[in-house]
Amino acid sequence: MSRTQGDGGRRGGALNVPNVLSTLRLVGVPVFLWAILTHQDVLALVVLMASGVTDYLDGKIARHYGLVTKLGQYLDPLADRLYIASTLFGLAWREVIPWWLVLLLIARDAFILGMYPAVHTFRVPVPPVHYIGKAATFNLLYAFPLLLLGQFDTWLGTAALPVGWAFAWWGTGLYWLGAAVYAWQVGVMVATRRRQWQAVGA
Repeated sequence: MSRTQGDGGRRGGALNVPNVLSTLRLVGVPVFLWAILTHQDVLALVVLMASGVTDYLDGKIARHYGLVTKLGQYLDPLADRLYIASTLFGLAWREVIPWWLVLLLIARDAFILGMYPAVHTFRVPVPPVHYIGKAATFNLLYAFPLLLLGQFDTWLGTAALPVGWAFAWWGTGLYWLGAAVYAWQVGVMVATRRRQWQAVGA
């Protein structure tokens, strides 16, 4: 969950508990990939669950204690994206999820990236992270451990699988809805900037 506050009230500089937690999440990405690709499902599940817990804790601690830093604002979403990408690849490789779902989520990020030329050309700020995007990330990060748990031949796995898919579908829908909101925000800012330039040139 991205930390979007400013640097006011920052304590301890960049080396603080939230940033350490985000760094540990990044370190866990290759560990997870190795575990899922070598069928070490228990370890993969533990890493994913730890990622979800630390994702919640780093944002909570940063906001509550005023430990928000610019480094943290980059580390946290970077860790989110890497976990989503690595988990999608690992679960699709293991045939837990279909490849078309992976392409659907990748297409969303490509759609967002495609707006960069307009943002750069008209020199508008990157829109802040919307709560819909945060909700989408939350759903996806909680869907993946449940889908992996659903591969275990136990009553818990049987119960986890439909819940995991519910989170996955909600997350995918919200992911694209967040992209639409982002595109609308960029469109409004570009239109405003164009009118400003036209007024200056008139």
